Amino acid sequence: MRFVVLLLFVPCLMFAQNKPGTGLTIQKAKGAIKLDGILDEPDWLEADVAKDWYLNYPTDTALAPKQTEARVTFNEHYFYISFVCYDDESRDMINSLRRDFDYERNDNVGMNIGPYNDRINGFFFVITPKGIQMEGTISGAGTAEDSFGISWDNKWYSKVVRYADKWIAEIAIPFKSFRYKSNLKEWNIAFDRSDKKRNHKSAWIHTPIQYTTGSFAYSGQLLWKDPIPPAHTNISLIPYVAGNASTDHEVQPSTQTSSLTAGLDAKVAVTPALNLDLTVNPDFSQVEVDQQVINLTRFEFKFPEKRQFFLENNDLFDKAGFPESRVFFSRRIGLVKGKDGLYQRTPIAFGARLSGSLSKRWRLSTMNMQTKENLSLGLPTQNYTVATLQHNFWHQSNIAITYADKETLGVGPGDSTKYFHDGVFQTDLLHNSPNKIRNTYNRVIDADLESYSKDNKWYTSAFFAKSFDDFSRSQNTSGGSYLQYNKRQITATIGSSFIGKNYNAEAGYVPSHGIYPGQINYFASGALRFYPKQNVVFMGPQAMLQQTYIPDGTLTDRQYTFSYNVNFINTATLLFSYNYIYSRLTADFNPIDPTTLTNFKTGEEYTWQNGSVTFQSNTRKIVNLTTQATFGGFYNGTNFDINGQLNYRYQPYGNVSLRFDYNDLRLPGNYGNEKLFLIGPRFDVTFTDKIFLTTYVQYNKLLDNMNLNARFQWRYKPASDFYIVYTENYLPETFFSKNRALVFKFTYWLNI
Repeated sequence: MRFVVLLLFVPCLMFAQNKPGTGLTIQKAKGAIKLDGILDEPDWLEADVAKDWYLNYPTDTALAPKQTEARVTFNEHYFYISFVCYDDESRDMINSLRRDFDYERNDNVGMNIGPYNDRINGFFFVITPKGIQMEGTISGAGTAEDSFGISWDNKWYSKVVRYADKWIAEIAIPFKSFRYKSNLKEWNIAFDRSDKKRNHKSAWIHTPIQYTTGSFAYSGQLLWKDPIPPAHTNISLIPYVAGNASTDHEVQPSTQTSSLTAGLDAKVAVTPALNLDLTVNPDFSQVEVDQQVINLTRFEFKFPEKRQFFLENNDLFDKAGFPESRVFFSRRIGLVKGKDGLYQRTPIAFGARLSGSLSKRWRLSTMNMQTKENLSLGLPTQNYTVATLQHNFWHQSNIAITYADKETLGVGPGDSTKYFHDGVFQTDLLHNSPNKIRNTYNRVIDADLESYSKDNKWYTSAFFAKSFDDFSRSQNTSGGSYLQYNKRQITATIGSSFIGKNYNAEAGYVPSHGIYPGQINYFASGALRFYPKQNVVFMGPQAMLQQTYIPDGTLTDRQYTFSYNVNFINTATLLFSYNYIYSRLTADFNPIDPTTLTNFKTGEEYTWQNGSVTFQSNTRKIVNLTTQATFGGFYNGTNFDINGQLNYRYQPYGNVSLRFDYNDLRLPGNYGNEKLFLIGPRFDVTFTDKIFLTTYVQYNKLLDNMNLNARFQWRYKPASDFYIVYTENYLPETFFSKNRALVFKFTYWLNI
């Protein structure tokens, strides 16, 4: 035991570190490879070995105590990988048997490949000791959590066998399952392993603790001794059949409807690195409903996109602009916010997306979607187009041009009662007229620059966007710049952004739209990290400053945050924070109900302070908790908020969790004195690695709604599923059913 501790925390000088760019030779297999967890084939015995893996976490100065070996080979049809993960404990940490598992809650080993050799984009394949698979795409050089998208779904094969002193994984990935350039001699490649039960992260390429092991800046080079197989025709058809039976008690008289629909998705490899996705009459009934929130801010909450068609290859679209001014947000298509604050689906007629690599330096992604008319929501037929062209240069840098277009179709000048949804008709501000005119189009063009230094120490980004419509000709631009410096013991950022008064990205996400008459933002932050090498991995203070002005120079918002963060070696974390907040309102506002309560008025100024404690317990325990408690001022009153999630892991068959959010909001007079709470128990059961059941209930007092959602999924073949989904919304006081629906959906993946 003492030897292990010394090996873990004392710098190891006996072995040379595998540095970025280290080569790993791959040669064509001479015989057959059998996926059986036994590496006795001559091709495995002769393969080059990626060995001497270094720890990345909780320290980065020693070889991993439990070593890993990786080997690769290939034939005409498959890319093969094998892993030998040495481990003398058979009690692996496995959160569930669900495909695309929670990466932070499972022991796993994986490979990242960059088949364009640009150190920016690629794919990853990960597997657990139980043989559960996860795959996805890599963007942005793999430098952050949002660089890894798990929505990309494809077929590959694997076998894992557990031994007394190790577990061995053999993987076969069809070349037709991913895009690549067959004329290259080198690919970027990285291997890493998460030993969660020990809280260890290790990688073949030595990666400093402040960076992710999936970053292409810290990858090796796959050297092809034999030619890469040429890409063959790759067409996949994914038809579906879905049935729906629903009841709506919110209209009088109550209505009952049923339907049977069919649709088709298709994936066509236009070139080895460029893919065309087509969809006709897409259906997203199997997608989980949104997790409700208690939103006490003035701004729209950004719910995450969950529909797979919009998630695949979405990195170019998602990164256009800054978080406070995104050019494109896919949830604008086919999802509409109702009067109850919940989002409702509106049908999509068809869509197409062309995405991939044009060459080593050029990438393209373009998408067109058309929604159907929905008279119940006052919406006409609408068409959305978004396109991004990206040029990669230097080490890990790129410049991209994005175009987003929303078109309203078939609306006449006198259709304002028929198409009554906000935004279809708008006040004619351009001619200073109170009359409303048709909003026939909205377009945005945007340019983005993003650059990383070769070692990821420096990062900078900038953007500039301009919108076009029939309602403005000036003050319709947005832009910003950002700079980050990140080393072992310090991270510092500084940046600014602006949004013009008339800048309008209807297909994007600009949460301040309609609240500020334009804005100018300044922000800066800094964090120090100390590594005491006791029971703490690292700890240190953090500070953040953010200020917002409107165009005439008036300060409207200021926030100072000072905090101290502690990351324990047992995976627990603790964060103390103090906030000073100033706000001068630019629009009337009440966080609870602006129609019945007294509003905070435009021009009023408020200053308050609060403190918070955030704690995450040891995630390796069967029962673990993440919670945050905040108490202090809130405008002209006070608020005590405690929120978080309690988890129970029934390894490996699933999880039970309880999400909660309680706000004791005390405002004077008629501003509001409410106890608001949200509670959401969730049951996630994985009967096998192919049969899953997820059930959860959500009660939100602010929305006065209780929601039940249950989803059964049977993956009867790779990438082919059968779903049964039941959902119902209730009035919490009486449990009166507002509406309910029962859906089944059958999908089948067919390769041609």
